[in-house]
Amino acid sequence: MRRLKMYNGRTGESMDTIYWIEGDYIKDALNEINAFMRDWRRNEVRTIDTRTIDIMAASHNLMDTSEPYMLLSGYRSPKTNAMLRSRSGGVAKNSLHMKGQAADLRIGNRSIYQMAKAAQACRAGGVGVYRGSNFVHMDCGAVRQWNG
Repeated sequence: MRRLKMYNGRTGESMDTIYWIEGDYIKDALNEINAFMRDWRRNEVRTIDTRTIDIMAASHNLMDTSEPYMLLSGYRSPKTNAMLRSRSGGVAKNSLHMKGQAADLRIGNRSIYQMAKAAQACRAGGVGVYRGSNFVHMDCGAVRQWNG
């Protein structure tokens, strides 16, 4: 069983769903995750890569907390990504957020360093620590880390 718990302070939405049981992804649960992780600025939904969802869930399990993630950014449309890039030097031009392959997250009862350590332990994608904004980026791209 794999489970994902999140809330979004921007939209006020929260979710707690079991998305994988006995080797099978649950389509309705994945659809719920896709909608939850949408580009809320443009209300655009894209399929979120299950590898990213698995990294998020596995990292959460390793942190041994019942508190949900706060989702700061999931899918980002190219227009939203360009807008954010114009405001911040930390936004990649070809961000994996635009492919539904990344998430920016925080948890109130764990530090960003604890979160990053859990994500790195999965050895499954990119992990970026953003001290100034107090969040961790997780993606299913190449295994790498930055700002750690």
